[in-house]
Amino acid sequence: MTTRPTLGALAPAMVTPMSTDGTLDLDSTARLARHLVDGGCDTILVSGTTGESPTTHRPEKEILIETVRAAIGPDVCILAGAGSNDTVHAQAMAASAQEAGADALLVVSPYYNRPSQRGLVAHVKAVVESSDLPVVLYDIPGRTGLAFSDEALDELAQLDQVVAVKDATGDVVRGAARAERTGLDYYSGDDALNYSWLAHGAQGLISVVAHVIPGRYRDMIDAGEAGDYARARAISTEVRPVVEAIMGGGQGAVMAKHALAMMGIIATPTVRLPLVEATPQELSALEVALTNAGLLG
Repeated sequence: MTTRPTLGALAPAMVTPMSTDGTLDLDSTARLARHLVDGGCDTILVSGTTGESPTTHRPEKEILIETVRAAIGPDVCILAGAGSNDTVHAQAMAASAQEAGADALLVVSPYYNRPSQRGLVAHVKAVVESSDLPVVLYDIPGRTGLAFSDEALDELAQLDQVVAVKDATGDVVRGAARAERTGLDYYSGDDALNYSWLAHGAQGLISVVAHVIPGRYRDMIDAGEAGDYARARAISTEVRPVVEAIMGGGQGAVMAKHALAMMGIIATPTVRLPLVEATPQELSALEVALTNAGLLG
């Protein structure tokens, strides 16, 4: 088996660039992927929720993985979303992601149909068994309505392929205790809590705001790894207006696309319904935050 890149410390949940007619913009996709890696990202999450995974289709997801791989080369990890409330569909996405060249999978708890914890464990195990890739569990009950219980997480942590958790529960203290108990790597899944997660021993960040400030987040991670939490906290304070502009007012994928379009990294901020583009008020606040951060000329 070919050795695959390991999960790194800074992973943007990459948007999926689209042309004005809603089709994939692969030129912008490649340009964005290179921008992220050049800025210090060592993993790229393709087809996560921020990548509009609910409204992109499996052939498109495969093309996105292939395009990102061609743009960034073999040494940067590609983490691919394989989340669905239909287990068979999630299994198919996991298998096709591996075939397209992904290095690891992100598996979210099944949403809307809200199975029992036994059903959650069975779902994850079925998806894990559909490929031989490492798996990151995604715990975001605010969107799925289904949190991982301690018992479910402990059971899934026994699977060799389950290596990490992206935690967007908002409970950093509980997550730190879970990481210690299970031995799984933990990643912040909430940009507003990135510093708190690093201070509690997280492996790294899976971030929306990393689209526009990958270098500052890399500096914050490096400061934390060096034990310089005063510097890491100062960076967190510095970037807070950008975090609030992207994550506080509008929808993260929408605002990240607008920011990237303002910066000239992607061609358009087009999204697919049911997402819609930002309001004039949201755009004005975003432009001010990016300008004040020195991100717009």
